[in-house]
Amino acid sequence: MKIYLMTVSLAVSVGLCTALPAAAQTAWPAKPVRILVGFSAGGPTDTVARAFAEHAARALGQPFVVDNKPGANTILAAEAVAGAAPDGYTLLLGATNHTMIPALYSHRVKFDTVRSFAPVCSLAVSPTVLVVGPSMAAHTVGEFLQEVKAAPGKRTYATPGSGSSGHFASEQFTRLTGTSMNHIPYKGAAQATTDLMGGQVDSSFATLGSVLPQVQAGKLRALAVAAPRRSALLPGVPTFEEAGIQGYAADAWYGLLAPAQTPPQVLAALRRVATEFAGAPATVEKFRMLGMEARSTCADAFGAQLAREVKAYDELARALDLKAE
Repeated sequence: MKIYLMTVSLAVSVGLCTALPAAAQTAWPAKPVRILVGFSAGGPTDTVARAFAEHAARALGQPFVVDNKPGANTILAAEAVAGAAPDGYTLLLGATNHTMIPALYSHRVKFDTVRSFAPVCSLAVSPTVLVVGPSMAAHTVGEFLQEVKAAPGKRTYATPGSGSSGHFASEQFTRLTGTSMNHIPYKGAAQATTDLMGGQVDSSFATLGSVLPQVQAGKLRALAVAAPRRSALLPGVPTFEEAGIQGYAADAWYGLLAPAQTPPQVLAALRRVATEFAGAPATVEKFRMLGMEARSTCADAFGAQLAREVKAYDELARALDLKAE
């Protein structure tokens, strides 16, 4: 009788272990973790990803490797993560444009920007700033509007891609001001900034984090910041409201996503490390100097934010008649 009970007990134990996900049977992480970034190296999303990867590697004892996979307005990277095994070894460092994908590309993508992912945490936010390069003489928003209105549809603005946060921010601005400009999409903020400094494009509604060093070095001119108050890093640059553009606001977030169905204990570990990372004094200072604010919104709260944004950007795209290029 005792032998029979032991046999049944052992069989049940083996059955339960077999039913558990692989990540639950072994300590996670047991091997390197890959973080996909949908932009080329050097931009703000890449910067956040690498800073987090370094912190996570120290905290969890395994390498976190950043893998840049630019193209199709980050769809390639997001699609790869959505289709990856939900074991915690393939993650996405996304940005605001992740929630803009459905507004322009819903007929092209094979994943749902909300349901195909498990929200880990946001890590940072950054306001949008209007910057111009050497091809424009403007030093104020008023002068910028004069130059744009003098050549309808000819002045250009660069973005990290069609459907990116910069694309939406730019179109919001032209709608508010009754102007027309030519959109030049790139595969990332770094390439857009390089061409802006070289005079190949005229302007950009960029995240502050992607252009702050160039503005501080005098290679680009910042005309206004889309924030409730002036940036402490650019105290001489007015807000859009101060510059006479009422009701214009735009910012960007950077955050970590995992494939849907990732084990709860893996998500809990990631959220713990992400919260520690965003709250670390070194992170706060590093991001501040890059024009970003370290901010951690996690789990359901982050997921609810993504769902709200998907709805809002879809409505905005319809109102502005934005289409994928």
